[in-house]
Amino acid sequence: MPSAPRKPRVRSFDPAKSRAALEGQVRAVRDVVAVVCAEPDAEALLAAPSGVGKWTVGELITHLTGALELLPRRVEAQRSGEIPSVRAEITLPEYAAGLAARAADVAEKTATAAAALAGQGPNSLVAALDRVVERLSAALADAGSVTAVPTGLGAMSLSDYVVTRLVEAVVHGDDLATATGTVVRHDRQALATVSRLFADVLAAKAPGGSVEVRIPPFAVTQCVAGPQHTRGTPPNVVEMDPITWIRLATGRLTWTDALDSTVVTASGERADLSAQLPLLT
Repeated sequence: MPSAPRKPRVRSFDPAKSRAALEGQVRAVRDVVAVVCAEPDAEALLAAPSGVGKWTVGELITHLTGALELLPRRVEAQRSGEIPSVRAEITLPEYAAGLAARAADVAEKTATAAAALAGQGPNSLVAALDRVVERLSAALADAGSVTAVPTGLGAMSLSDYVVTRLVEAVVHGDDLATATGTVVRHDRQALATVSRLFADVLAAKAPGGSVEVRIPPFAVTQCVAGPQHTRGTPPNVVEMDPITWIRLATGRLTWTDALDSTVVTASGERADLSAQLPLLT
């Protein structure tokens, strides 16, 4: 008889490593944006579909810039006393689970920001991102007494909120690379952190131990209710590289397409994650 699913643990991420990873990943994304905006046909590239909803490439860059800006804005507002101090209320898996409910609000704000930059040319996107990068570095270097920040889904610890910005930078950095054909050199620690977070979200969404999911070299987790595995080779194993895992988790890649293209290997009668994916929609 299958045992009761185990309650998944909530992982803690090293704040110093997360902050360094965010700065490294943002620099990598900034390099991609600069390359795209320097192309002779930059305006056409920026007007092309991004593959993320109805956003153009330019709107995708605008969204990412705004998402990154939220961190320094919220830290600065608390340090200045503009908003009161808060205590953390939600965890990273809880934040991830609530993202779908914020999709319409995010789309509206992105459209407003993109309209404000319309007609200013490609260089305006690079300049806006550079300003945010400078503010972000300053906020990460000197957050002062700020330990938690408010978000649209509830207050989070500052260290956890840094991880959410990592998710934005990694996921949308990959989106930009896919849309423009420009290689993004992801920060290794950034990829590791996002891969592990999504593994935790999967374990929370489908608690259990009948399937082992491997994302080498960064993460491994067990999920899906059913017979527990204790020793030897697990009977149900799913394995993939980090970028494939991130694309599956965010709906950029379907389970069927991943199997057909062999970027995912799945063995065992229970090794089917189609009912659990994507995680963030």
